[in-house]
Amino acid sequence: MLKILIAVDGSELSLDGVHHALALVGQGLQATMVLANVQEPATLYELVTTRDPDLIAAASLEAGDHLMAPARALLDAAGVAYETDVGVGDVAHTLVDMIERSGCDMVIIGAKGQGAITSALLGSVSQEVAHASPVPVTIVKHAEVLENTDSDMAEDSEA
Repeated sequence: MLKILIAVDGSELSLDGVHHALALVGQGLQATMVLANVQEPATLYELVTTRDPDLIAAASLEAGDHLMAPARALLDAAGVAYETDVGVGDVAHTLVDMIERSGCDMVIIGAKGQGAITSALLGSVSQEVAHASPVPVTIVKHAEVLENTDSDMAEDSEA
């Protein structure tokens, strides 16, 4: 059975990836999902003031679980099997590590829909993952971006 990693950060954009995966399953694709969330590493201040790395790790895990709650609810409602994985580190590189560790066959990740210039200057997690991933990556554009594109096309065809 196909195993799909879905990058989830709690945003609407990442839920677009979950909806896309559910649409694929609805069309007959048999797959299990891995919901993956990456937390930022602790700051030096947090490390110095807390002095308990286990406490920091537990907080990261709890934050990741909290951010994945809406995605878990969607998959639960659809009856789709999944597992979760929370990592800490650079988002793109940690996601690639998760892909390899969990043995995923493909990745679904939401896109911010930045323009080419913005993406070139700031970089893009979805682009970095697509470049470094050992498996195919599907980048899902946000529904508003797709709706705007569709309405622009309709206006152009009316002219």
